[in-house]
Amino acid sequence: MSSSDKTAVVIPAYKVSRHIEKVIEGIPGFINFIIVVDDKCPQNSGKIAEELIKKDHRINVVFHEKNGGVGAAVISGYQKAIELGADYIVKMDGDGQMDPEYLDKLLKPLRENKADYCKGNRFKERAYLKNMPRIRLLGNSAMSFMLKVCSGYWNIMDPTNGFTAIRTEMLQRFNFEKLSKRYFFESDMLVHLNIYNGVVKDVPMPAIYGEEESSLKIGNVLLRFPFQLKHRFLKRILYKYFFFDFNMGSVYTLVGVPMFLFGTIFGIYRWIYGVMNDEINSTGTVMLAILPIILGIQFILQAIQIDINSVPKKDLNSD
Repeated sequence: MSSSDKTAVVIPAYKVSRHIEKVIEGIPGFINFIIVVDDKCPQNSGKIAEELIKKDHRINVVFHEKNGGVGAAVISGYQKAIELGADYIVKMDGDGQMDPEYLDKLLKPLRENKADYCKGNRFKERAYLKNMPRIRLLGNSAMSFMLKVCSGYWNIMDPTNGFTAIRTEMLQRFNFEKLSKRYFFESDMLVHLNIYNGVVKDVPMPAIYGEEESSLKIGNVLLRFPFQLKHRFLKRILYKYFFFDFNMGSVYTLVGVPMFLFGTIFGIYRWIYGVMNDEINSTGTVMLAILPIILGIQFILQAIQIDINSVPKKDLNSD
């Protein structure tokens, strides 16, 4: 890390008026810029942050004319950080759930060129799980597996953790217009990082649970996340295995998926036909359905294994 490298902390602010001042005051002195993005907060969190500029000239406040969601707020913060010349950009929530004492640990792999993107992991240490509500623990575990499949980062846990840091060099490869603007943002970042072969590293840290006010609606998550996961998964596979590269994972996918679908659809059709016409399907007909299913599953499993082994890693011989 060069002594001239600069670091910015981006804080999306929405309904965090009770916490924002304490969060800002807790950010250590080695951080060069503090960017607070008021996402049309009804509690005027941005105004509170503006008042603190008198004491801390690192603070920059960006105001949104309308609420765009946490992703939109972070993107505005990223753009401001790039404009200010930051080399590393941290994203912290404004509700006090993220301990600023872990900022140095979060940034260390980036400074040592061991990662392009670092994120907190509340599942790494058993002691950190004691303070996590059980419903969150179960929900995060299930979501973590789904996002492993979607993002291609099979080696990480707690992928929805919002305490993150990224190298500006990597971030500038992104098309911000393509990123999700709301609560799928952290997950979408992982998908795009995988497409660009970004190296992601987990950093163990606890979460702090208090009286924060969440604007996340569980119903919206349950309705929208499955569709978004499917869409991003297909996008990643297309780009990673067909547009940017073509390898055995591509071949196994091209062969395995059609075979599995053919066997499944043909098998269902023949079963319904037999029931409706009181006819028993011949052994040959049954095998014509079962064999493509079995072979298709085998090819798909091989493709998954290649995907698991293709998690981006830093070249040990690189500087």
